[in-house]
Amino acid sequence: MAVTEFGQAVRRWRDRVDPQAAGLPAGGQRRAAGLRREELALLAGISVDYVTRLEQGRAANPSAQVVEALVRALRLSWEERAYLFRLAGLVPPGPETVPAYVPPSVQRLMDRLTGAAVAVSDAAWTLLLANPLYSALMGDASGLRGFERNGVWRNFLGPAGRVRHTPEERRAFEVVMAADLRATSGRYPADRQLRRLVTELRTDSARFAELWDTGVVGRQEGSRKTVEHPRVGPLTLDCDVLSVAGSDLRILVYTAEPGTADADRLALLGVLGTQTLTGP
Repeated sequence: MAVTEFGQAVRRWRDRVDPQAAGLPAGGQRRAAGLRREELALLAGISVDYVTRLEQGRAANPSAQVVEALVRALRLSWEERAYLFRLAGLVPPGPETVPAYVPPSVQRLMDRLTGAAVAVSDAAWTLLLANPLYSALMGDASGLRGFERNGVWRNFLGPAGRVRHTPEERRAFEVVMAADLRATSGRYPADRQLRRLVTELRTDSARFAELWDTGVVGRQEGSRKTVEHPRVGPLTLDCDVLSVAGSDLRILVYTAEPGTADADRLALLGVLGTQTLTGP
């Protein structure tokens, strides 16, 4: 890896990112207008020490996952993304893999939807980005790694989440998740990470294996969900799933009907939850 060039590129792009546009709190003394190393590390989900070593040329061979996380945190264009991958000695992921690139336009859309809980996932339901309100609503995912960030894996193999289902709703949701993942695997049959995900799910979840073997194919759609939040109580919200043409991304948008108790709780969570996430 051209470590010096890689580090210089990361530092140069870090300096140009507006912290407020990246969803970070305003205020405080800044020597430069861009992101601090600590902020880049937070947004990319990696350690501050690793960011420092990358910028100083003391770390080599970052993984494709790390480079992709830096691309999202730095809000790079498609051409800049390809350049950073090549500086890392990697081939930019091609059309045979599940796209993980989040265009700056999608990030700007998230910046403007401040009254909604918004997350961006790839076509396999791996969480790529979440705004502060989504993190406050569903829990901070910044510490999750690997398949822990995948919604299908979490629902079949992970700990219980905050969304409340009746037994019938749970079974129906599991069918839809397996069907959606099968449709994605059909579009990206050469994606090795996706194949590993399916293998682990089939091996460790009898329910997933049963559903997968039926051959069901489908797609997750919007629905109403009740979220049991430990601080503000239950919220019944509309969850819309938006698609981004040309990139196969999924944008999840949680909103409340205006004038309801759910809207009041979501607004309260926007104050309490985001203060907790961004406070000192």
